[in-house]
This record gives sequence, C-alpha cells and structure tokens, in this order.
Amino acid sequence: MLTRIDHIGIACFDLDKTVEFYRATYGFEVFHSEVNEEQGVREAMLRINGTSDGGASYIQLLEPTREDSAVGKWLARHGEGVHHIAFGTADVDGDAEAIRGKGVRVLYDEPRTGSMGSRITFLHPKDCHGVLTELVTSATEH
Repeated sequence: MLTRIDHIGIACFDLDKTVEFYRATYGFEVFHSEVNEEQGVREAMLRINGTSDGGASYIQLLEPTREDSAVGKWLARHGEGVHHIAFGTADVDGDAEAIRGKGVRVLYDEPRTGSMGSRITFLHPKDCHGVLTELVTSATEH
C-alpha cells in the first residue's frame, strides 16, 4: 500500500547552484547527498518533513554525471524541471506486482538500490498519464 509522497525528483544542470537556490529561497537543507554510479546521477535529498509512518518527504535534486544517463537524456530533451514523483511503500516488490497486474508497465524486473539505501522501481510514464512514477521502500522499512 502506498503510504506517502516520498519525494519529487527535479532534474538540474548544476546541483550546487540548485541546492543553493532551495536553501536561500525556501530554507531547505541537504539531508543526504550521494553519487549513484548505476543511475549516472549526483543527487541531494532535501528533507521537507517527517511523516506519521516514520518516513519523510523530500525534494530530490538530480544532476547527471554522464550524458547517456536517463536523467542526462531527459535534461537534453526537456531542460530543468520536475522529472518524477515517488510514492513510499513498505513493500516495493508487492506493490509493483499488484500495479503490474493492473496493466501498468514496471520498468525494472527487480527493484534496484536507490537513495539512502532504499529499494526502488519505476512505472512507465505512458501508463501513468505522462508522469514517471517511482515506488520506494526506504532502507529503514526493508
């Protein structure tokens, strides 16, 4: 069962400048940052608030580390902006299978490692009214 909006992913050309904008404009601070070599991104998670299920909601800023990454290709086509929305779940495997059973394409056969040790998968945007959708089980939940 999906329990919260885990994060909104925002693609950017310059992570440091974008982090500074969110800090100066909204007062958001970096909660976590990392480089995900598999996905070809450098990212910063800005915590917005905690949630009643022990999770949190974040803004995830994504800068590609290579042009051929999914985020790099997306930026080349669309420019900076909202890249995806992610829903939190205690069971990414079970929810992905249930959603697949409803005719929605799940992009990964098996969930992969995401930010902060989470387990993730994505749903095809053409099946989700144009929105790339991510399912996330945080590291504390698995």
